[in-house]
Amino acid sequence: MQKADPVAIVGAGIAGLTAALCLARKGFRTDIFEQADALEEAGAGLQLSPNASRILIELGLLPALERVWNEPEAISLTDGRSLRPLASVPAGARARERWGAPYGVLHRASLQTILLDAVRAEPLCRLHLGRRIADDPRTVITEASKRSPAAIIGADGIWSRIRSSVAGAGTVRFSGNVAWRFTLPRTRVPACLSQDRVTAFLAPKAHLVAYPIRKIDGFNFVAIVAGRASGETWEGRESGDRRREFEAAFRDWHPDLRSSLGHAGSATYWPLCTVEDGAWHNGRDTILIGDAAHALTPFAAQGAAMAIEDARELARCMADSPDLPSAFARYEDARRVRIGRVRKRAAFNSFAYHAAGPVRIARNLVLSFKKPEALAADFDWLYGYGS
Repeated sequence: MQKADPVAIVGAGIAGLTAALCLARKGFRTDIFEQADALEEAGAGLQLSPNASRILIELGLLPALERVWNEPEAISLTDGRSLRPLASVPAGARARERWGAPYGVLHRASLQTILLDAVRAEPLCRLHLGRRIADDPRTVITEASKRSPAAIIGADGIWSRIRSSVAGAGTVRFSGNVAWRFTLPRTRVPACLSQDRVTAFLAPKAHLVAYPIRKIDGFNFVAIVAGRASGETWEGRESGDRRREFEAAFRDWHPDLRSSLGHAGSATYWPLCTVEDGAWHNGRDTILIGDAAHALTPFAAQGAAMAIEDARELARCMADSPDLPSAFARYEDARRVRIGRVRKRAAFNSFAYHAAGPVRIARNLVLSFKKPEALAADFDWLYGYGS
């Protein structure tokens, strides 16, 4: 396709905004459509591993990121019942040295704001709020933007409407787990948490991840347990029954962690759904990226990172290919193996984090023998991508 031909992006989340910026750097004009009337500050904490931050640095966003994120010195695994340390992966300055880019934690709204400001400052990008794109996307997009798009990119998340335009696309499946998210002020967190690290507490059938968020001067908590589906929703408010189920999953945990759960005021639950393998594009003019194409469970903390990687790879393929079908094919060849490997890692982590009985004992034994640098080497394929 010609770079003068406009590209329509449906969805102004991390995937859509990053795609717009990556395409602009390649000289493409984009129209981004978002059904919300305003992009409000919402969401929870977010981990940006080096494979994602590297791309944001290429887009010139590092100074803005450094003003709002923390760079933890380590990612630690800890027993949720005894608080016994199990393993630690070096991060901080070591991440920059080993993988050539930082590992940061921040509020999702902070990243969204940085991307949004960059898009609004980019002359090749136009943002259209309050525009719902559902039936007959091409007609609606053409009427709204006053120009016919050469390509349509579905970056509209797990409940994507653009996915219906792609025959054979994957279907949404509930994973059987729910993520409970809440925050605590720094003054209320237990002593087992540190400002300089991401800590994952592991126990049978559940795990809890906690890390500092500068925006709230506190800690973000994500507790993943078995739960029930809630229909077509991304976020739900707790009810009495659900809260009791949540607390019951942690009844055998260390008292300090149970106290943290008790101090949590309003918590939200997020049914963890995936998009199963299926077609990502229609072979002509429409393609899916991010969660719309391949939503993953968060056991590898790579949902946002995969969306950011998708954006850069798609822009590269569109710039270097003679036509859209060729670009889409090259993109799929580049991303399918990568997404499949990350999906397998998430499945393995799910098994390992929630292990019980002999498997749990074996896991702890294996981890006890691995030095931090050896554990870091296990992430070279993931965090070193694109370096």
